Amino acid sequence: MHTAVAQWQARLALEYTRQGGRTTLTGREHSGPLLVQKALYPEGDAVCHSIVVHPPGGIAAGDALRLELSLREGAHALLTTPGAGKWYKSAGPQASLAQRFDLARGAVLEWLPQPAIVFNAARAITRTEVRLHRDALYMGWEMTCMGRAASGERFNSGELRQRTEVWQEERRLWCEYARLGGDDPMLTSPAGLNKCTVSATLIAAGREIPKDLLEQCRGVVPEAQAGITVLPRLLLARYLGASSEAAMRYFIALWTLLRPALAGRSAVAPRIWAT
Repeated sequence: MHTAVAQWQARLALEYTRQGGRTTLTGREHSGPLLVQKALYPEGDAVCHSIVVHPPGGIAAGDALRLELSLREGAHALLTTPGAGKWYKSAGPQASLAQRFDLARGAVLEWLPQPAIVFNAARAITRTEVRLHRDALYMGWEMTCMGRAASGERFNSGELRQRTEVWQEERRLWCEYARLGGDDPMLTSPAGLNKCTVSATLIAAGREIPKDLLEQCRGVVPEAQAGITVLPRLLLARYLGASSEAAMRYFIALWTLLRPALAGRSAVAPRIWAT
């Protein structure tokens, strides 16, 4: 007997507005199981912290999630997730996550989700598009674990596709397209993942990176392979290793340097990271 499996179609759209010296969550639309918890202010009124929650706990075959963030002029928001994301295996249908972030002049968005685990035989597609106006700043990262290494599972079937684009005033600052299949030689090639199960990317975009800041960031010692590149109005940091916890520690250390220099605020970690 065939049993139909529920497929979630979910959308969450949030709007942040600066009112006086306070950033407020002024717009919230959602459909399906993608929600935001109440606004938090652990560092005062200027920055609104939010936690994006996907109650099912993982993205399954056929699911399609969409996250849209809009920041009005001068608003500052920091968003994270309560735990690791999961992409479950699929017998055929693809699952997708589309993210679009629009930042008005002088706005600051920090998108700092916890790592995502891609199960063996998953078929996952992620698309992230960041649109920046003048003087806006985006700091974000993504950390991907291929397979569940802790339980001995390897990613040897399925497919992961990722696309990231960052634009500022109609100029493309960065674009990256990746496709990894379970049988892809790039999983083991020294020119690819080199048998590493965790790959991660941090982006700081929209403002020029001073030389002294670059040197400080390069002075952070990672626990695995890592590198930092600077392009006009963009810094890109890479991590490649076997531990999502190590990737998280490395990126938090970089963020602790980048945030004061680029956003003018000391790094205040979301409380959910300590739970």
